[in-house]
Amino acid sequence: QVQLVESGGGSVQAGGSLRLSCAASPYTDCMGWFRQAPGKEREGVVSIYTGGDSTYYADSVKGRFTISQDNAKNTVYLQMNNLKPEDTAMYYCAASSYRVWLSCPFDHFSYWGQGTQVTVSS
Repeated sequence: QVQLVESGGGSVQAGGSLRLSCAASPYTDCMGWFRQAPGKEREGVVSIYTGGDSTYYADSVKGRFTISQDNAKNTVYLQMNNLKPEDTAMYYCAASSYRVWLSCPFDHFSYWGQGTQVTVSS
């Protein structure tokens, strides 16, 4: 069992920034962030192979969001810049032990945090 504790989130205006944090116990090979907006399916935002910093971003956030990690703290961060109203969603930290070489497929994450709300107003 993997425990994930998220923090961060909140409300900002379009163009603003937020940072999410997720502490994992234990730390797994793959960590990621997902989001779910009202009435929409959950979607993968970014994943990271914690053993080598290999990352994968959804097209919708490339160039605006950055995932990073602090292995000593078993924590991943999601820096979100230039936020848009369409980024409004509940954001979930996720963990997985499944990887394909250095990549972490979105559809194999099985451990989830409680979620943190991000609201971007125009």
